[in-house]
Amino acid sequence: MRRWNGWGDDRVQPVLPATGQDFLKARIGTASPLPDASLDDVLKLVPPSRLPEHPLVDRTAETRTRHARGQSLPDWLAMRSGRFHTFPDGVALPATSADVKELLSYAEASGAHVIPYGGGTSVAGHINPLAGDAPVLTVSLARMNRLLDLDVESQLATFGAGTPGPLVEAQLRARGYTLGHFPQSFELSTLGGWVASRSSGQQSLRYGRIEQLFAGGRIETLRGTLLIPTLPASSAGPDIREMVLGSEGRLGIITEVAVRVTPLPVTESFHVAFFPDWTRATAASRALVQNRTQLSMLRLSNATETETQLALAGHPGLIRLLEGYLSLRKVAAGKCMMTFGVTGSARQCSSALSEAKSLCRRHDGIYMGTGLGRKWAEKRFAMPYLRESLWQLGYAVDTLETATDWDNVGHLTELIEHNLNTGLQDDAGGSGEKVHVFTHLSHFYPQGCSIYTTYVFRVADSYEATLARWQALKHSTSALIVTNRGTISHQHGVGKDHAPYLPVEKGPLGMMAIHALARAFDPEQRLNPGTLLQTQPGDPVNQPSAGGDRHD
Repeated sequence: MRRWNGWGDDRVQPVLPATGQDFLKARIGTASPLPDASLDDVLKLVPPSRLPEHPLVDRTAETRTRHARGQSLPDWLAMRSGRFHTFPDGVALPATSADVKELLSYAEASGAHVIPYGGGTSVAGHINPLAGDAPVLTVSLARMNRLLDLDVESQLATFGAGTPGPLVEAQLRARGYTLGHFPQSFELSTLGGWVASRSSGQQSLRYGRIEQLFAGGRIETLRGTLLIPTLPASSAGPDIREMVLGSEGRLGIITEVAVRVTPLPVTESFHVAFFPDWTRATAASRALVQNRTQLSMLRLSNATETETQLALAGHPGLIRLLEGYLSLRKVAAGKCMMTFGVTGSARQCSSALSEAKSLCRRHDGIYMGTGLGRKWAEKRFAMPYLRESLWQLGYAVDTLETATDWDNVGHLTELIEHNLNTGLQDDAGGSGEKVHVFTHLSHFYPQGCSIYTTYVFRVADSYEATLARWQALKHSTSALIVTNRGTISHQHGVGKDHAPYLPVEKGPLGMMAIHALARAFDPEQRLNPGTLLQTQPGDPVNQPSAGGDRHD
């Protein structure tokens, strides 16, 4: 059963090893957890629905509660405290595009706002209903989860937009193919959600981001049905696919997605190397990608993340042996861990591995084989469960991600980490709170890479104070990112949390064009208002929901 107030399957109860607990206590102090609200208590707070009855719409309190929030830290705090503040008035479960079209007509007749819902994994406030007079209809695509067509000759597959990652891969693998899109949210996130938020998978070096994989599809809008043909390329004006990619429900509801698939690889393996310091590690990663070494994935952890990962791994005896060996090779304090994958035919993988090992050696890297790489692959989708473990111990954890050009990577990483490390110095009555901050580079391009930073801090003595700590860290760092040549989002989308920072990246004319596009498809601004684009004067709703969506 899926957790109603957290991530994933509630039967999965991860335990932080003792070495990990001691590590955090030493760096940010002993913590005390906040009390969790019960589902029964929350259900008593759900107000009556303002939507009329409809056979496809569930208006029960529990279904509305389970679709009221995503997975951002403010969402987490709202769910754990039970203070949701706003709920959708109903949750629709269409099975076909015709059902979606009917639901849009129903919402228009009811004066309702419409929120598309995929896997509910948003960490930027995409699916949260705004407070206001209009009722809110959340449209879950969960029943639209099948492979509809596979064109083997063209290597194109068409799915219902609500198909989650495991079902995408299972249905393709049965036919000998893969999409190869593996975000960390793979267990729960959906194909339509990947398109709507411009997602990036862990093996994007081989398969590409979702914009390379998205070939066409069907979108139901308030103005009619938008069909995007699956052309391999076109010079016929602006690309309609690009209008839909990253649209976050503002233009319509994606119901069918055609994607470019690849035959299953013959072999695949994941490898680890360690470098003496961040300078040589980043130089090696840049050389690998600019040399176009045929890797399928590449991840580079800075010294603090490397230290943290080894502490959280458990098996202290084995870790001591590893560190002893690396120390003998003059890779000790300040060491950085690189994880990389090779995927394809035996010949392709052999060539890529040989080239990667050679480039690593040129930058004083120590190749350690596949043992740690296998551990990474086994746990690659389990990391979101770590939030549950930390929460039970009294720690809150969140992430920030961006992308920038190579000449700015070091500078921007330092700015982000410094701001987070010092962001709670005035907290706790002026005595200051420590924040544990670590970073990895997770997606690489010849021109630059993404920067993915995690920060852990102790919860305060109340939910309100804990949210205030998050706001101080999140908003100051987001402003710093966009004013220092970083994108506000490389892979998580904009949602409501990042919407205030989008104008810095897009500029006045760019924002004018995006607003015009949204109004062309949705003149009354019924579709996911407040997401991607902040509401403006004259919009039907211009007030944020309580509990974390305000950006003062």
